[in-house]
Amino acid sequence: MIEKIKEMIRENSMCVLATCYDNKPHCSLMAYWADRQAECIYMVTRKDTNKYKNLLKNPRVSLLIDTRAGKGPEERAAVQALTIAGTCAPVREQREKGSVGRQLVNQHPHLKELAEHPDADIICVQLDSFLLLDGPMKAYYAAAKGPAGL
Repeated sequence: MIEKIKEMIRENSMCVLATCYDNKPHCSLMAYWADRQAECIYMVTRKDTNKYKNLLKNPRVSLLIDTRAGKGPEERAAVQALTIAGTCAPVREQREKGSVGRQLVNQHPHLKELAEHPDADIICVQLDSFLLLDGPMKAYYAAAKGPAGL
């Protein structure tokens, strides 16, 4: 099941990022890039956003990745949804930040202006656990293994 989860992470590039601070949840639609092992999901955001301020105060986040794009109402039984629990933090190492920023812009050219903005930062979600819903009736839970994730 872990390989199916990794494949879903790598095959998609958009997610919903949920942060929470002071019992106030906040959701953001985000473009992402996952490393080859699908152990970390990277995103770019400005530092003046609610999501960024929230994750600095509470690094526990949830991501939702799904397969509904391009499916009509008659295909909804085949939609998969992956909920990921993780810990999010800004990337501090400059070499990693530059490399990840280039990967994000390569995959999402529309992010170029944001990625180059002086107030932008790269964030990384270390993946802790997964809940894969395969249609409306099948659910699979998996915990990430080891300190770096899967």
